[in-house]
Amino acid sequence: MERNVSKMCSGYLTINKQALINNLKKLQRLSTSETGSVVKANAYGLGSKEIVKLLATNGVRKFFVATINEAEIIRETLGKSPEIYVFSGHLEGDTKKFIDLEARPILNSIVQLNRHHSQSRELPFAIQIDTGMNRLGVTSNDWVKELATGADFIMSHLACADEPSNLENKKQLNKFLQMTSDLNIPRSLSATAGILLGDNYHFDLTRPGIGLYGGFPFSDSEHVVSLDIPVIQTKVINKGESIGYGASFIAKKKMTIATISAGYADGIIRSLSKKAIFYHEGIPCRVVGRISMDLITVDISKLENEPNYLNFIGPSQSIDQVAEISNTIGHEILTSLGNRYSRIYK
Repeated sequence: MERNVSKMCSGYLTINKQALINNLKKLQRLSTSETGSVVKANAYGLGSKEIVKLLATNGVRKFFVATINEAEIIRETLGKSPEIYVFSGHLEGDTKKFIDLEARPILNSIVQLNRHHSQSRELPFAIQIDTGMNRLGVTSNDWVKELATGADFIMSHLACADEPSNLENKKQLNKFLQMTSDLNIPRSLSATAGILLGDNYHFDLTRPGIGLYGGFPFSDSEHVVSLDIPVIQTKVINKGESIGYGASFIAKKKMTIATISAGYADGIIRSLSKKAIFYHEGIPCRVVGRISMDLITVDISKLENEPNYLNFIGPSQSIDQVAEISNTIGHEILTSLGNRYSRIYK
């Protein structure tokens, strides 16, 4: 027996605007300085255009993105008023775009400093210094304080801030203080986790990202995202029948299976096969068989009625709980949510 169920054409990714605003205001209250916002990777998968409008309406004036291309939609959406900083800095070939968008590179090396001052001297900039993460930033061997002349601010990034007891945090803080002492220039060290380490890490500007969107380590954050996937079809299968690619699941008893309209192309990764759990009205329903590109099969035998959709992220399962069973972090879960979902802002 089978039944076609859904009237929905794609999954619904619902963004709770008030929850995001509440998270911003909580982080603003925790910060002893100005609070910017990190909106890279399409605002962590939630949709840059709508998210930056919401943040700007609630007082954010500094936005951070990973690449110059990400700055374009922010400038188009918000006009000339906000300051847009680009973490990757001034790369070869990007000068015209920086000038046209009036975006501001965060310069990470002597090479980038020289390029910027020779090709776009009048354009504002910031500087990142390397205090021990060994990823981006001017190294202590290359650093002289005169390099900071004219910079909007000096920043660095903490490697272990989500582990408050990790000694690396104090080590990086001390190095940041050492490299920036006696400079009359604003400083920025902390993203979400750094804010939670306390006032000593705040300086003049904080840069929360994941905390805005309801993720670890901001335990006081409100859930921002809900993901509902439509059921395309249900089937009753008998003991001994197989499900999905490779016939990797064999039914041990009679079961009701729902095939839902999402897959690894939508950010529900294949390694979650047989592990992921969906929910309907709080009742857990486990994935059976392999997750494929566009379809997932779920055991709904526990349900009294066949549902129109199943929930993957929401009241019963947070982004961090999904991350835990995926052996990853909430950042990856959010930024992997595909473009095929209809994004709804409430």
